[in-house]
Amino acid sequence: MPGFADMTLGAFTAQLADKVPSPGGGAVAAVTLSHAAALGAMVLRYTVGRPSFAAHETANADALARLDALRTEALRLADRDAAAYARLAALWKLPAGHAERERDFPAAIGEAIEAPMTIVRHAAAAAELMHALPARTNARLGSDLAIAAELAGAAADAAAWNVRVNLPSLADRDAAARWAAETDTLVDHARRLAAETVAAVRRGAPC
Repeated sequence: MPGFADMTLGAFTAQLADKVPSPGGGAVAAVTLSHAAALGAMVLRYTVGRPSFAAHETANADALARLDALRTEALRLADRDAAAYARLAALWKLPAGHAERERDFPAAIGEAIEAPMTIVRHAAAAAELMHALPARTNARLGSDLAIAAELAGAAADAAAWNVRVNLPSLADRDAAARWAAETDTLVDHARRLAAETVAAVRRGAPC
């Protein structure tokens, strides 16, 4: 299967709708994050270089570079999440007590948690970047910025489901509790920032 970055949108959605294990929710969360970052970058590209925003040029250029990096990294995370799930699914098919399952399951469940958690972290970072933009970007692109912020919050929330669904399989219950707490904190953070960004766009004022 080609990487998700190399698939057409039609092929991705057709495969998503098919009775196959991948792509699934983790890939959707990562692609949503990529779309959020791309849309935020577009808003910045219509702003960087404009004399009326010269005072914010350095900060906007930095935010643009970071959103571009998040856009491409998110698609790599879609592949990583899919690979993690595929490995875990293969181990689940082995009978209980099988040597390969016993040997490889701890690492596999760890990666099946870490991969979507990385999406959650990156989505929160995207939400933070866009939180500062209402005051220093072209107001005529406010609707695009609001959508980008909403998508970042949704990506964090979506990826969190793939973290939580695997936590009961983690043998270390203290570690599972820490993962759960970090997940909830990051999702709440991303959702709050997204809501504040949308509110700022609506009132035409900084967050």
